[in-house]
Amino acid sequence: MTLEIEVIGVASGRHDGLTAHEVEQLCALALASAGIEEGHVAVELVDESRIRELNCRHRGSDQPTDVLSFPVDEDGAAAGPRELGDVIICPPQASDVREAVVHGVLHLTGMDHETDGGEMLALQAELIRWIR
Repeated sequence: MTLEIEVIGVASGRHDGLTAHEVEQLCALALASAGIEEGHVAVELVDESRIRELNCRHRGSDQPTDVLSFPVDEDGAAAGPRELGDVIICPPQASDVREAVVHGVLHLTGMDHETDGGEMLALQAELIRWIR
């Protein structure tokens, strides 16, 4: 089994300075940092109205945000290839789209900056330094 990264909303060219290939590389780096080498992730770039709708429906916050993550299989057994989850990014809301990709994918690995004492954000900063 391998790592499959599906990028939605980035056409054949660049989107906010990113190609689909770069999004795939960022996802793979973030997943590898958590020891995850197999599974499927979908990353979608959306506009402010779509992320606001998702943020309201899933988090109860009626405003746009930069990134949302929706883990699926987490650590449990899966019937087929592990479905890691979806990351939704709104480039106009993100100060750095690359950082938003890494942030969203780290959430799919089970990390949570609201409860972990700073580990997730420290790892995120380290990964961002590596790619710059």
